[in-house]
Order: sequence, then C-alpha cells, then structure tokens
Amino acid sequence: MENTGLITLEYVNTVIKERPREIHKGQCGRVLIVAGSVGMAGAAALSARGALKSGAGLVQLSVPWELYPILQVLVPQVTCLCTHEELSSRSLENYDSIAIGPGLGVDEKNYRLIEDILKRYKGPVVLDADALNTTCQYSPKLSMIRDREGEVIITPHPGEGDRLLKALGEKSIRETGRCTAAELLGRKTGAAVLLKGAGTVVTMTGRGTYINTTGNPGMATGGSGDVLTGVIASLAAWEIEPFDAAKAGAFVHGMAGDIAAQRLGQWGMTSVDIEESLPAAFKKIIGK
Repeated sequence: MENTGLITLEYVNTVIKERPREIHKGQCGRVLIVAGSVGMAGAAALSARGALKSGAGLVQLSVPWELYPILQVLVPQVTCLCTHEELSSRSLENYDSIAIGPGLGVDEKNYRLIEDILKRYKGPVVLDADALNTTCQYSPKLSMIRDREGEVIITPHPGEGDRLLKALGEKSIRETGRCTAAELLGRKTGAAVLLKGAGTVVTMTGRGTYINTTGNPGMATGGSGDVLTGVIASLAAWEIEPFDAAKAGAFVHGMAGDIAAQRLGQWGMTSVDIEESLPAAFKKIIGK
C-alpha cells in the first residue's frame, strides 16, 4: 500500500483560490455533462447544479431530448444538446472538462458514445455511475479507460468499485480493504480514483493515497454522488490538475455536507441540501 495522507483544509487552500477580479464566465470553466435518461432527469440536474455551484462559468447538459423541458426548468442556467443525435458530430475542443455517467443508463449505444468521447476528447474526463457500469459490461479489462491518452478520474461507490474489480479478476473491496482496492484500480486503469464512502479514498499511482477528512452519515442519500461529479468536473475545468480536482472536490463536497448537517441535522438532509451548501463551503475555504 502506498503512503497514506489526509485531505485537509490547509491542502485545499493551496488548490482553490480567489478568482481574479477581471475574470469573465468564459474563463471560469466550460463543462459538458453527459447524463440522464427517461426517469433519471434528477441525476443530470444534480450534477449540473453541483458544477454551477462550484464555480463553473458555463455548463452544458447532453441528455435525451425528452428531458429538455424538465431540465430547462430544474436548471435554467444550462443549455442542452441531444445526446445521441448531436453529440457524436459535435466538436469537443471548447470544453475544459467532461463528466459522463449520472443516470445515463447502461446499453451498447451508450458504450459507443463513451468510447467516442474518450477517443476524441483530450481534456480531463470524470467517469461516474453508469459510465463505470457500462465500462464494466462492454470494455474487457477496462481497456477503454486504461488506453485513453488524456487524464481520467473515476468516482465509484463501493458497489461500482466491486464491479470494476470483478471485471479485472480481482478480489472485492471488503476482502482487500478500501485503500488497497482503490490503489489497485488506479494501477490497472491509470486513472485517478475516488472511492466514495465514509473516509473517501483518493489515489493515483505514483501520487499517493489520501483519505478525506470532511463529510458525515447524512450524506448517505440518493444523488449525493451526482453532486460530487459536478463539483469535480468544475474544478478540473478550472485548470486544476485532475488528481488535485478529485482530492479538493471530495473535501468541498464533504464540507458542504457538514454545513448542511449543521443547519438541518443529518437525519433528513438530501443531496439538494448538499448542493445548496456548496457556495458556503467555498466561502469558508476562500474566505469570500
């Protein structure tokens, strides 16, 4: 096991800093989020709002056209494009980061879409939720992630982590331990790995293994991970190195959860409460 450290406020203060006074939205990060399916519009909305409330200047959602009316109401700040009809022919060069997976669904058509994005786009990509489930099902030994030229951040919860390990022919997280399992995924895929759960583990081969120090049990609620995907994609779009974006994203997301819990209590807080607490978390970190 690699040397293990902690993700602390002191570290995050070196990564997330005050914006220059003269900055405009085009310089605050352009994020594309490929997410959502019929019945899963909320996952796309939570990811987009997580990115917006983490400072992204422009966010675009790639979703099925049926979701347009829902998402234009839930997140009026974003623009939408139709996933399979428009995205395959669209230039990806103008995006500073791309996140794929929340609520996307698992089928071969989505596999081909993910494969195409990973080949055409050279910037940082966050793979979460159904992007990981799709990879497990259609990409032998996770070669789609391992062979990509650009940097990848994968953000599995324990169930998704076990599916990834199984695809690699490895033991489960319970059998190996959280840190060892995350490090194994990092070595096998070449990605920065964020393994969610109590004491989120963030690791990358050659860069060390870190355990997050923020967060609470109230964050064990549907949609929390979708918000985290948006946070990380936003930070990665802000020219923060992807491994640092994963580490800082875990900390900010957990701090937002702690702020929500302090205000509301842990028992009934939701992912929306976490998302709405993100600005307060950034204010606490930056001081403004």
